[in-house]
Amino acid sequence: MIKAFFIAGTDTEVGKTVVSKAILQALDAKGLTTIGYKPVAAGSKETEEGIRNSDALHLQQAANQEVPYSEVNPYALFEPTSPHIAARGEGVEIDYLVLSEKLATHKQNADVVLVEGAGGWRVPVSDTDSLSTWVQQEKLPVVLVVGIKLGCLSHALLTAEAIKNDGLELVGWVANRINPGTEHYADIITTLEQRISAPKLGEIPYVPSVKRRDVGKYIDISPIVNG
Repeated sequence: MIKAFFIAGTDTEVGKTVVSKAILQALDAKGLTTIGYKPVAAGSKETEEGIRNSDALHLQQAANQEVPYSEVNPYALFEPTSPHIAARGEGVEIDYLVLSEKLATHKQNADVVLVEGAGGWRVPVSDTDSLSTWVQQEKLPVVLVVGIKLGCLSHALLTAEAIKNDGLELVGWVANRINPGTEHYADIITTLEQRISAPKLGEIPYVPSVKRRDVGKYIDISPIVNG
């Protein structure tokens, strides 16, 4: 069984958190203990409890092991932009050692750790480096989230190629229907199935307020559980 894996997106706003919640719900249904981990998140807000990011909160709530927010999301950045721009503006340096130490702790405390990325695969976290470098260091298997929309085919195929070229295993991909009006939906799915050399873990339909729904039923986690 895969102990920890990384959720990558073809772009920003493609449904990484929706898919992350669905996978966590599916793992919970199998009786596995889980922790959701969002190492870097931009677009956070000041609350009575401190700085919080909505996506990280969704992960914290969807996982079944109680973990303090600071351990779920060690780098909560305010500005809703690329992490490296937000970090530079806030005087923050994203340290891979911090990310790795927290991941190691999570692995000790759960059967499966789901690590959600930020933006697309090559999202910068500094002026010279990307979050994907850390994923390479940790040798994390990757699940790719494809937001089904015009242009997603090129984004998905290029991202899958980059993950493979980085020496990482793409253990599966998930189609997330972010636009109910997207034309040729079935044709897009067929093309992705033919061109991505990894199993499709599921298709999440367009659902209003999807982040508040139980969508684990749309996910087949067997490649993760049996990996």
